[in-house]
Amino acid sequence: MADYEAPQQRAKFRNFEEGTQEDWSLIATHFMQFAGGVADRVLTHLKLLDGDYGGFPIDRLQHCLQTATRAHRDGRGESYVVMALLHDIGDTIGTYNHPDIGAAIVKPFVTPEEHWICKQHGAFQGYYYFHFLGMNRNARDAFIGNPYFDACAEFCEKYDQAAFDPDYDTLPLEYFEPMVHRVMSRPRASAGPIEGAAT
Repeated sequence: MADYEAPQQRAKFRNFEEGTQEDWSLIATHFMQFAGGVADRVLTHLKLLDGDYGGFPIDRLQHCLQTATRAHRDGRGESYVVMALLHDIGDTIGTYNHPDIGAAIVKPFVTPEEHWICKQHGAFQGYYYFHFLGMNRNARDAFIGNPYFDACAEFCEKYDQAAFDPDYDTLPLEYFEPMVHRVMSRPRASAGPIEGAAT
């Protein structure tokens, strides 16, 4: 016989206009519990890239791991390395705009510069291959004058475009998991009001 589980408490409103302090205190409590598992959910989603080659020399997970490994070995800070690890996490569900997905996930936990790098790396990475596909390899020039232009160009040159080497000594995902947990344990900024309500 299955163990009995008490039904989860829920707010009583049918629309936000009916919400009470009690409702929102309850929701804030549940939010904080749920938010505590974000790193595990992100890592689970990242693993969906395993075995997905898309014609590349290594699969998408190995590319993410290699990008992060190169950044880590170059002395980058933890939030930068986590951004490097997750920069292509959107490949599975954001086929046409994967940088936006990765950037949205890391935004609360990284610096504004690191978020911008993640969001714009697609255009900057294109410098290395767009011309082979009949596209403008200088698409990144649209961002000339942005204070993060050089940082994004450097990310792609040193870590992203270089991270397709099957013979590179890439660190395993397990190495980065504690780092992801540390970086995602508390946001630097939050777009939602529930975070503020619970603190």
